[in-house]
Amino acid sequence: MRSTLWSRVTVLAALALSAFVFNTTENLPIGLLSLISADLDVSLPSAGFLVTGYGLTVALFSLPLAFLTRRMPRRHVLSGLLVVLVVSTLASVLVESYPILFGSRVATAIAQALFWAVLGPTAVGLFSPERRGRVIAVMSVFGSLATVLGVPAGTWLGQHSRWQVPFLVLSALALVALVVVATLLPTSRPEESHGAFGSHPDGRRFGIVIATTALSVTGMFAGFTYITDFLTNLSGFSANSVGTMLFVFGAAGTAGVVAVGPLLDRMPRGSLLLTVGVQAVALLSLGVLAENQVAVVILLAVLGCSAAPVFMATQARILRVAPGRTEIGFAANSAAFNIGVALGALMGGLLLGPFDARAGFLLGGALTAASLLILLAEPLLPSDERQPDEKVAATVGAD
Repeated sequence: MRSTLWSRVTVLAALALSAFVFNTTENLPIGLLSLISADLDVSLPSAGFLVTGYGLTVALFSLPLAFLTRRMPRRHVLSGLLVVLVVSTLASVLVESYPILFGSRVATAIAQALFWAVLGPTAVGLFSPERRGRVIAVMSVFGSLATVLGVPAGTWLGQHSRWQVPFLVLSALALVALVVVATLLPTSRPEESHGAFGSHPDGRRFGIVIATTALSVTGMFAGFTYITDFLTNLSGFSANSVGTMLFVFGAAGTAGVVAVGPLLDRMPRGSLLLTVGVQAVALLSLGVLAENQVAVVILLAVLGCSAAPVFMATQARILRVAPGRTEIGFAANSAAFNIGVALGALMGGLLLGPFDARAGFLLGGALTAASLLILLAEPLLPSDERQPDEKVAATVGAD
């Protein structure tokens, strides 16, 4: 029994480490945009496409890959994904041109597309059903550590060596996770796990979750993708302080995840309303108070504290309202998230020309406010909750 519990906890830690590496890899270019742009002789908006292209790739591949692999043992799937992560991230270290870097990012994004679809059901299935919320919270804490630790540390390391060095570190961490998952994760059919199905499937409320994710993330990244330009050119911070500011954002994000995590089972909808609402206020306020350094530091912390738990709260809702298999629900939510990342980065880049970086935050605040209105309208929807037999029938039909 002790050995089994130890192995499950160890696998959970490896999955959490994988979430940290994937999230750091996705967002690290945000802190290194200026260095990448100068080193590869491309414009800042072109460097920003490293974020946009990543998000679009995840969005395009999430649902098809989740469907194609729905019967495959999760140990095989996750081991394969981590192999891709190690190799493609290592390729970023050897990059000599922008196209090669972009190609390695696309390969990593394809792996991440499926990773986020299978991570939740796999991790939750390692433990008893009553621990669902806590397991999702653990995954989210480590995912959010990418912003508090991964991106700031990678930004600092890139600024004090070369921008490729942080990617080498990430490939080493991914290799550790790969060894643990490949050796300790049980081989079983994914549908045998209790995490494979929503506890209260409801198609309409599932749609509300996906719309909330897409709009709020688009709003977030419309401003945050170009946070370096915002901090240096509008707020007057030095380039060397960007890493510190990202640390403030990430530390607040982790604190927000830790604080909201225990509320997921007791107040699933309320926790989502709270975090989305505060994110809208923080984004709008940053756009208005861009020149006030004290306000910017405080608001950046508020933004981190609210934005980081949003995805966690939507993932917890997926486990509840997914109308079929949860990995398909997670894939849809991941696709919505990454469509938001891509559209937000694209919108922010387009606004940099005629305006400045504050425009992205103002637009982002407006989009997040729209997602809040959709959430508030949810109680007006008629229930589409299915009975257990209907849930099984829907799942069989989907297979």
